[in-house]
Amino acid sequence: MTEKTLIPASPTEDEYVRQVATAEPPPLLSETDPFALFDSWLKEALQKEPNDANAMALATADADGLPDVRMVLLKDVDPGGFVFYTNLESAKGQELAANPKAALLFHWKSLRRQVRVRGVVTPTTPEEADAYFATRARPAQLGAWASAQSRTLPDRLALEKKIAEVGLRFGLGKVPRPPHWSGFRVAPQSIEFWRDRPFRLHERLVFERAEGGWATRRLFP
Repeated sequence: MTEKTLIPASPTEDEYVRQVATAEPPPLLSETDPFALFDSWLKEALQKEPNDANAMALATADADGLPDVRMVLLKDVDPGGFVFYTNLESAKGQELAANPKAALLFHWKSLRRQVRVRGVVTPTTPEEADAYFATRARPAQLGAWASAQSRTLPDRLALEKKIAEVGLRFGLGKVPRPPHWSGFRVAPQSIEFWRDRPFRLHERLVFERAEGGWATRRLFP
């Protein structure tokens, strides 16, 4: 059991007061374009986060409605949505095939910011998946063929053996995209931007799909 002393204590009032005294209050978040705002935040995160600024938690649900969540990497974003790639036979691939809805969470600890996304999921086109797969390092391409993602692995040797078999199969030639590996696009119905403020009085701005664009509203922290 985790020792309670390992859990950081909540900031004291004096610590909050020092934060307020040293921090310049930022202007309110823009309510015009959620994708432009996300783009600017991601650019800042790429400069300040030590690892994987494009990492996001992906939440799905199984046949019983029990949530599943794991970290994946954002590989594209445009007004159509947020794109990631995976083995279609994995747990997330099967859950999305049965229930094509998902939630995403970006947490940029260095910036004290979060972005939450909820929406409907659609497959990327084969051309999009082919284009992205071609950019992956060859060992990663071979791994996509070798890994029966989310299924039981007898031991590490079994995976290494499978990778060796796939390597021999393709030799020095081009490694095509596996038929069981492709991408998904999460088309947001809502996007919430969260920014840390002292005394837990955080700023929350939600964009929601509306006819002809986006409606916005601010939430109590």
